Formats: sequence, structure tokens, C-alpha cells
Amino acid sequence: MGDDSSGVLVVDDEQRLADLFALWLDDEWDVSVAYDGQECLEKLDDSIGVVLLDRRMPGLSGDEVLEEIRDRNANVRVVMVTAVDPDFDIVEMGFDDYIVKPVDKEDLVGIVEKMQSRAEYDENIRRYYRLASKKALLEAEKPTPELEDSEEYQALVEEFEALGNEVDQAVEELSTREDFASSFRGFDDDEDVATTFEDDEG
Repeated sequence: MGDDSSGVLVVDDEQRLADLFALWLDDEWDVSVAYDGQECLEKLDDSIGVVLLDRRMPGLSGDEVLEEIRDRNANVRVVMVTAVDPDFDIVEMGFDDYIVKPVDKEDLVGIVEKMQSRAEYDENIRRYYRLASKKALLEAEKPTPELEDSEEYQALVEEFEALGNEVDQAVEELSTREDFASSFRGFDDDEDVATTFEDDEG
């Protein structure tokens, strides 16, 4: 289905949950399952476009697996699907999105569709998406005073704004800013990213 890297790899040590996720996705994508971090790395190849990765696993943790994935292939989109609430440590992590269990079928299908759509964009835009996801996660999870006191969060915001200027130049190459903003709305349930582009005139 799709291009040569349209496969999905579900990684979770809870075997029944991993199998359920795979069942939900199997109608639309070629899905593989791994029940630990080592098996994930063994199954990761050029056919995989999206990895759904649990954080807490025996042996290699999801965080360690994520680091290895990024060392191997920066183009794979990785979604952390986990019971671990996000904290400031996510700033340095190389995931593309992060959803907290419990997850229903609609959530899971939606996030994979979003990740597959992002494959069409260049690395700067994908990086901008990652930063936007982390920024939104932390702002939803942490009170404002804690955000203001966090060096990690402040560095994230600075990088987000700087990269936004670079991405804005790419916008000018498209037909209209409105079309580009609409494409972002199509990938994200909220409109934070699209609003950023619309408000960032000049």
C-alpha cells in the first residue's frame, strides 16, 4: 500500500495491546508487531514509515529504542504511545508525536494518517511539527510558572520560533499562505500550527 516506506511497526511489551493496535490498523496499512525494543530494531527496515513506540519496556526502553532509530534513519516518523505523562525530558527526544494511553481506534488511526501525510514534507517542516508537538504537550501538562522557570522549555520555544522563520520562507514557494495553513489543519486536530503561520506575517 502506498510507497515503499508506508508500513507501520507497533512496539509494545503488552502483547495483547500490541496485537489490538495492529488489528485496528491492518485494514489501511501493512502492519508489523514487535514485543520488545530489540525485536523492534531487528524489524526496522526501509519498508517502515511509522513506528508506534511504548516508552516503558523491559530490556531496551522506548527512549533507548528511539535514540537508535534516529541514529539509523531520521525519516521514520516515531510516535510515543505510552502511559508515561510527558515531562521536560521530552524536549531532547526525537519523536514526531506523543499520545498518552488509553488510546482508542480513532486516535490511533488518526495519528498514523497524520504521520504518513508528513512524509511528503521536508526535514525542516517535520522538525517544526516535532517542536510544535512538544510545546503543546508541555503547555497542556505544566502550569505557566513552571514553564517560565524551565530552561528546557525556554530553549524549545526559542528553537521553535527560529525554525518558524525558516519554514516561513518555504511557505512563500507555495501558491498561498492560506493553502499551506489549510494543509496543516488537515493534519492536526488543533489549529495551533496553522495559527502560527497565519499570525506570522512578515
